[in-house]
Amino acid sequence: MDRQRSEARIAEVIAESSVDIVGLQELDLGRRRSAGVDQTRIIAEQLGWYSHFHPAMRRSDEHYGNAILSRYQLSLRRAVELPGRPPFFCRESRAAIKVNVETNLGKVHIINTHLGLGWRERVSQAQLFTSAEWRAAIASDIPLILLGDFNSLRGSGPYRTLTRCLRDVRELVEATGPIRTFPTRFPLLAVDHIFVNEAVQPLSITVHCSSLARIASDHFPLVGEFVLSHRRRPD
Repeated sequence: MDRQRSEARIAEVIAESSVDIVGLQELDLGRRRSAGVDQTRIIAEQLGWYSHFHPAMRRSDEHYGNAILSRYQLSLRRAVELPGRPPFFCRESRAAIKVNVETNLGKVHIINTHLGLGWRERVSQAQLFTSAEWRAAIASDIPLILLGDFNSLRGSGPYRTLTRCLRDVRELVEATGPIRTFPTRFPLLAVDHIFVNEAVQPLSITVHCSSLARIASDHFPLVGEFVLSHRRRPD
C-alpha cells in the first residue's frame, strides 16, 4: 500500500500470523514489473517452507497467478483455468490450484483460487467447484479446505453456489472480531473466504490486522484454525 514491492514483508506477515498453510494470490514470476523475480520462491525461502505456484496468465516468459505455501511437504493434485468471460474492465483470466499437504494431522486437500470481478464470471467459476468431479473430492473423508479471494460477499450468487456443497467457516464458529478483509486502509468488505467439507472442524476465524499487514497488501489475511472432524472415518 506504500507502492513498494517487498516479498520479505509478505513473508514477515505470514510469520507473525503463526500459520501453517497460506494461499496467496496475484504473484509474479519473471515479470518486468517485479524485476523478473520468482515471488513465490523468495517468500517460501525466507520462511523455510514448501510452495507451489500456478499461473493464471502467461505472456511469453512472464507469469502471474496464485500459490500455496506450507511448512509441511505438499504435492500438486490439480491446476485448472476457471471458466467465465472476463468483463471489459478486467480481462484477467483466473485459475485454481489444489495440493495435498502432509500435515501432522494427516493428509489435507487445499484449494486456492481467485475469482473474477464480473458477476456472471464469478457465478460460472463458483459452479465449477460444485460440478460432479469436484463434489467427489468434497464428499470424501479427506479434509478439504477451499480458500482465496472470491471477490464475493456473503449472500451473493457465487457465495450461495459454493455453500451448497461446502461450509463457510464464518457460519460454523463465532468470530472474535470484525471479519472484513478489504481494503486494508479502511476494511469494509468480506470478500476473502474459507470453506471446508465435513471432514474439517473449524475452531476459530480471525482477521490478522497488524500494522505490517496493513501496508504489505491491500487485503488483510483471513486466518482459520482447524482440527479433523470426529465424523471422519479412521485411515
